[in-house]
Amino acid sequence: MRRRVSAGLLDNERMSTFEVFSETSFDPPVRGFLHLPASPCGDFLVITHGAGGNSQSSLLQALAGTFAEARVAVLRCDLPFRQVRRFGPPRPANATRDRQGLRNAMQAMRKIVSGKAFLGGQSYGGRQASMLLAEEAVADGLLLVSYPLHAPGHPEKPKIEHLPKLRVPTLFVHGTRDPFGTIDEIENARKLIPGRTELLVVDGAGHDLGFKGKTKLEALPERVLAACKSLFGIGAQ
Repeated sequence: MRRRVSAGLLDNERMSTFEVFSETSFDPPVRGFLHLPASPCGDFLVITHGAGGNSQSSLLQALAGTFAEARVAVLRCDLPFRQVRRFGPPRPANATRDRQGLRNAMQAMRKIVSGKAFLGGQSYGGRQASMLLAEEAVADGLLLVSYPLHAPGHPEKPKIEHLPKLRVPTLFVHGTRDPFGTIDEIENARKLIPGRTELLVVDGAGHDLGFKGKTKLEALPERVLAACKSLFGIGAQ
């Protein structure tokens, strides 16, 4: 099921047309919002949210709108745990099904566009995306937004076991005030990844990267797009 709507992103001058997206032939189903440019380049990005959010977060909307303007199709999807519960964090038992949900989302998008495929996520969503790509090469590149390297205050317990299995180019986008990992810790994590990596540092930003409430770091989506073009060649058609 796809229903087209329009929404203002970032300000009243930037508009992005998107569709409510629901593909229930998969288990778990794929649900979210599809940004399909009028003249798509063929590449696509599936991007998902963190533990406390959903696919309608202001940061995901801003990123999706910017990528769509560059002719990249974008699906911002709700993870299976969020489809079941509107509020609250995921449970450890949800993780495997959440990764299957991302795998299904990639398959659903391949039915719509046929170019290079990219997967990304914010915080918990990025961790699940990275774990999926460590298991199976379902995408040509990985976008990790505010990767939760460790729980706040517990740098002795980094979540890095799967990183040496990542073979695809990986872009980290991380704030200098993120309690889930310092810039130095992210740099050390990058060294574990055999594939090419880059780090886009967001000065002064915390885990929300400047997107909190009505506050928006308006220049960030364009910076992320430029970094993805440089590392992935996304949209280079």
